[in-house]
Order: sequence, then structure tokens, then C-alpha cells
Amino acid sequence: MAHLGSAFLCPRCPGIMEEVDKILIHSLRLSGTDIPEEVQSIREFTTELIVESVVRCLRVINPSVGANLSHVLPPGMSARFRIGMSLAQACQDLGYQGEVGYQTFLYSNEPEIRRLLLFLVEKFPRDASEDANQPVGKSATLHRAIAATIKGQLAIPWVPPACRTPGLQLLQGSRLMKQFQAQRLILPQESDPFIGKVSPERREFFVKFLPPVSAQLPQPATLVPSLLELNMAELSAAQEWDSEWKSQGLGSRMTPEEYRQWKYQRLHQRLLDQLRQASPRAGPSQQGTASRELLQLLETFGAGHEQAGALAKGSRFTHTQHLAYKQDAEIPTQVKTLPNSRTSEQEFRESQAAELENMESELSHLIAQIEELEGQISTLGLTLTQVEGEVRQQQMGVTEQEQVLRVKGCTVELLPDAENNMAKLQVLVESSAQRVIQLAAQWEKHRVPLIQEFRELKALHDSKELESSQRLLEIRELHERIRLAADEAKRKDDLYKQLLVEVESLPKDISRSAYTQRILEIVGNICKQKEEITKILHDTKELQKEINSLAGKLDRTFAVTDELVFKDAKRDEAVRKAYKYLAALHENCSQLIQTIEDTGTILREIRDLEEQIESETSKKTLSNLERILGDYRAIKQENISLLSRSRET
Repeated sequence: MAHLGSAFLCPRCPGIMEEVDKILIHSLRLSGTDIPEEVQSIREFTTELIVESVVRCLRVINPSVGANLSHVLPPGMSARFRIGMSLAQACQDLGYQGEVGYQTFLYSNEPEIRRLLLFLVEKFPRDASEDANQPVGKSATLHRAIAATIKGQLAIPWVPPACRTPGLQLLQGSRLMKQFQAQRLILPQESDPFIGKVSPERREFFVKFLPPVSAQLPQPATLVPSLLELNMAELSAAQEWDSEWKSQGLGSRMTPEEYRQWKYQRLHQRLLDQLRQASPRAGPSQQGTASRELLQLLETFGAGHEQAGALAKGSRFTHTQHLAYKQDAEIPTQVKTLPNSRTSEQEFRESQAAELENMESELSHLIAQIEELEGQISTLGLTLTQVEGEVRQQQMGVTEQEQVLRVKGCTVELLPDAENNMAKLQVLVESSAQRVIQLAAQWEKHRVPLIQEFRELKALHDSKELESSQRLLEIRELHERIRLAADEAKRKDDLYKQLLVEVESLPKDISRSAYTQRILEIVGNICKQKEEITKILHDTKELQKEINSLAGKLDRTFAVTDELVFKDAKRDEAVRKAYKYLAALHENCSQLIQTIEDTGTILREIRDLEEQIESETSKKTLSNLERILGDYRAIKQENISLLSRSRET
């Protein structure tokens, strides 16, 4: 398209201009412009068609800008001027450097419109000009459409509720908004990441009893938030597992299934340890091995509580309290008769107050006794603990004394035959020492090869560890390359789908090879013209050099001739006449050369003026002037009608 953009600079190439116009019209039709089939050149574009083409191009380049512009010209002249100014401003915002205004669209000429349309077509988004990292495909198109819609909605000013139209009420109203509230959903699962296969009971539950997702929620409005929340949770779990496997799982040298099983067992063991630490001290019947299962440990909790309850029921304080209540129950209560009618109400209240005071004093006395008993119980508990500690220490001392007594008893038994026993002990000690020396020698014989083997195995282990670390790094790099390759494949797949959709949307009756051949022919013609222009410039430079050389040679020859003739002209009359003729000839030749140069300059000016005349003729100045006068009369008539309306009101 860059070659085509430079083609319209040459107005003397009608064939190329026709091809450029055909390609340009085809591009405008692809952008959505309704161009009639009989229109084959930019010269045939009307004002309405020019405005529609520019608006369609702006919508393709920037949908948010083109969406606010109408592609249909209104009948009023003031509205037409406003649309022309808006289009001119939009083109300038895109970076158009040429002169553009409302007159470009309303009173157009062929070169300016061709230049503007070529600029807009070159601004069309293309895959080759996009960034390689920019996403393409249906998702990118959807994102752009969403962004354009949101931007358009944000551009709408806020309107009070009483002044909103139905469309604004739908956009700015809050009646249809719902709170984002998610509920937990249960979905059928084929396998569990930790346990493995799903049990038959759970599978039967999934098949026969699990309700559909829509029936699991109390309110239908929470269906979409719940599904979104579930999807995000699954994606987050998958990403966390992927990162954990790449950071820790690969270093463990285990398969993914083994790593999951090991993680599950470690979590199970932690729970068991915490429950064992939190469980109360149980009796021998409740104590078990260290590998007791979780259910047994929970049963231990229950048994401990039951035992504690039984002990609480049989405590001394409980029995004492029960006995006191029993004794109180055995004492016959004195039933006080209600006051008769003769007793005054005041005496009855005084008796009740006295009785209440006695009961409160008795209650405080009982509370004090209970507190005193509790203090005594705590003191006795501390004393009992101290006594138990002392007994334990005394038992340890007794055990040590028994050990010393046993040694001394053996020594006393050996005293009657002390010499023989000493000799036997000496022999036993020497034999033990000799045996220790032999064992040390044997250990030394075994230790040296074992140490050597240990060092070899350690070196082999270090080498394997280094090799495994290198392999681990290679695996991580391979995972990263796989991820990048997957992203690249996805991007290319989206690009392929987008290009496939574009190919399917193209007209089937147009041959791409024909357009390619036309473009190649245009480029070839432009290259030939460039070669011819270069050749002409080269010939012109050579001719200018030759002219300059001849002019210099002529000046030098005239100077030498003038000097020689001037010397002899003082003595000879004929030579004097020859000198005059030489001077006149030189002057006439100079005038002739100047005349030829002036003639060339005039011819160039004539050619430039002819080109300007042709350019001005192509601008349709007279027709545009007539249209401007007609529009001026229409605007004047509109102003008169508006003025009359304002006077009437």
C-alpha cells in the first residue's frame, strides 16, 4: 500500500490511477461501504458516498470514535457543516498531515479525497502490524467490543432518575442489580486427587440422589455466582497444584500420585498428633499403640469423658452434699400456716422480711463454709502432691540403696577366698582386655573397606545428586518451554480461526491472484518509472556537466584570443576590426545562450502552469463555487425562516 500511496503523486499515469482506485474501492467495500457497481473511480464519488466511506473507515479503525458519527448526511446545511467538521477533527486525531476541513467532504476534489481515503485504508488494523504478544481471535474481538461498549456507556452523562429515558433507565438504573452471593455446589467426581477412585457408595449417591445444580440452590439468582465461584476455585486449585509440583514435587523425586499420597498421609499424621496431644489421660483400657486411627482416638475422647463423669458422680464432695440433702430430707419440715384473717398485712410483711433476712444470713454462712472447704481441699491437694513427690524420691533412694547393698553383699561373699577370687578377676579382666583388643583389630580390618566403600558410595551419591539436579533444571526448563509452546500454539490457533472467518466473509467471486497480479503490475510500472526518472536525472547531470565544461572552455578560449588580438590591434587596423568583430560575436553568443536559457525557463513555467490549470480543473472549482453559492442561499433561507419563527414566538 506504500507503493500505491506514492502512485497518486504522478498525475500523468491514468492507468495506474485506475488500478489504485479499483483496489481502494474494493477495500472500502470490505469495510462496509455501500458503493454501487457502476462506480469505478474516485472521480465518480458523490458527497454522500465520500462521507459514508470516511465514517465506515473510522468505525473500522476506532469503533468508539466512529460509533458517534452518522454515515448519512442530514438535509440541513448547518448539520452538514457540523458533520464535516467532526470528520475533519477525527482524521486529524488519527495523524493525517494534509489540509482537511469541512470543505474536503462537502466540496471535494479528486486528489484530496484519494489521498485521504488512502491514508484511512492504510490505518486499517492488520495482523502484520499488530504486536506479536497481542491476543487475537474471538476472545480479543469480544474484549474489544466489551471495552468499546463500556467506554461508550461511561461517556454518557449521568441523568437524574426522573429525567431518564427507558434506554438510560436500563443503563443507569439499579433496579435490575443483584447481590453477588455464591452457594456451595456439589458436582459428581470420577476420582479424588488424594484418595484415588471414588467409592461405590459415593458413586451411587452421585447417580441416584445428587440433585442437579439448579436444584441445589435455594434461590435461582445465586446460580451464576455459584458457578463462577466454583470455576474460580477449581482454577485456583489447579494453579496452586501446578506451582507446588514445579517447586516442591519435582524435587521430591516422586510421581504426582505418590506425592499426593505422601501429602495426604502427612496431613493425617499431623491431625492424629494434635488430637493425641489434646486428648485427656485415659486408663489402661483406653491407651493404645501410636498408630491408633482417628475414630479410635475419638472413641477415647468419649470414654475419657464418661469416666470423668463417673468419677465426678462418686467424688467425696458429691457424696457429702448428697448426704446433707438426704439428712435435710429426713428432717420433718415445719409447715407454717398462713396468717389468718385477723393478722394484719403489715405483720405478715414484717415476718416475711425477717424470714428472708434469716435465710440470706444462713446462705452467706453456707457460702463461707463452702469457700473454706474448697480452700482446705486445695491445700490438701497440694499437700498430697508434695507427699507423693517425697514418696517417689524415697522409693528412688531405696532402689539405689538396694543396688549398693546387692554389690556389697556380693563383695562380702567373695571375702573368705579373696586371693583366689582376685586372681580369677584379674584373669577375667585380662581376657576381657585381650578380647577387646582382638575385636578392635577385627573392627579395624572391617572398618577400612567399609570406609572406602562409604566414600565411594558418597561420591556416587553426590554425582547422582548433581546429575538429578541438572535433570531437574532441564525438566523445569522443558516445562517452561512446553508452556510457552502451548501459549504460542493457542495464539496461532486463534489467529488461524480469525483468518478463517475473514476468508469465509470475503466475496467468493473475487480472485485474489488477480488482485495480486494487478498490484505486482503496478509496482513493476512504478519501478520502471523510477528507473526512467533516474536515467533522465543522470543524463541531465551529464549534460549539465558538459555544458559547464564547454562554457568554461569557451571563456578560457575567448580570454586567450582577446589577449592575443588586443596586442596586435594597436599596430594593425585590420586586426583592430577583427577584435571588434570578435567582441561582437562573443556578445551575440552570450545573448543567444541567455535567450535559450530564458526559453527553457519559460517552457518549464508554461508546463507548470498547464499542470496547475489541469489540477485546478480537476478540483471542479466552478462546480464547487456554484454549490457553495447554493448552500449559501439555503443557509440564508434557513436563517430567515428561523428569524421569522423567533419573531412569531
